[in-house]
Amino acid sequence: MKSSPKKFENYLRKILDTFSLEHHIPEIIKQFTKLQLNKNQYLVERGKVCSYFCYLEQGVLQHSIDIQGEEKTTYLALENTSTAALKSFKQKNPSRKNIKALCDCVLWVIDLKKFNDLMTNNEGFRRFYHNLIENQIFLIDDYRINLLTLSPEERYKELLKNNPNLLQQIPLHYLASFLGISSRHMSRIRKK
Repeated sequence: MKSSPKKFENYLRKILDTFSLEHHIPEIIKQFTKLQLNKNQYLVERGKVCSYFCYLEQGVLQHSIDIQGEEKTTYLALENTSTAALKSFKQKNPSRKNIKALCDCVLWVIDLKKFNDLMTNNEGFRRFYHNLIENQIFLIDDYRINLLTLSPEERYKELLKNNPNLLQQIPLHYLASFLGISSRHMSRIRKK
């Protein structure tokens, strides 16, 4: 799998969103290391501590929980995003969820010590993290509102509009779980 820190650099620049702090980017990148996950390999398993905060350069990571023996997708981390079991990572306690590669993935990862060093000593990283968390809160808010106000068909159309290539990357049952609908209902929606 080919990769380069250039895509990561562009992502940092976009999230940072201020030219005056871009000179911090090389130091940020230097603290991350490349990690490849094969399909079905875990970034973290439920009950274990999440070791890394990561940027996902290539692939899709599924965040999931087990409810009465059934896997439920809570989030799909897509290419060119950041992810972690954040509470587990920051507080060093066991994760309540799994994060698994749905296909081969390329990640840039940082451990907690280096993360905290950057937060303390790198104004660019602090701004990046602040902007990232704020953007995630916006996305979570939109997701929750859509879950309550849109029909399953409308949620499916919204997902396709925002991420048209997801159907090629992710098995249908994961998308159905993420949208809060059954696989059977998802099949009916797709036929329409």
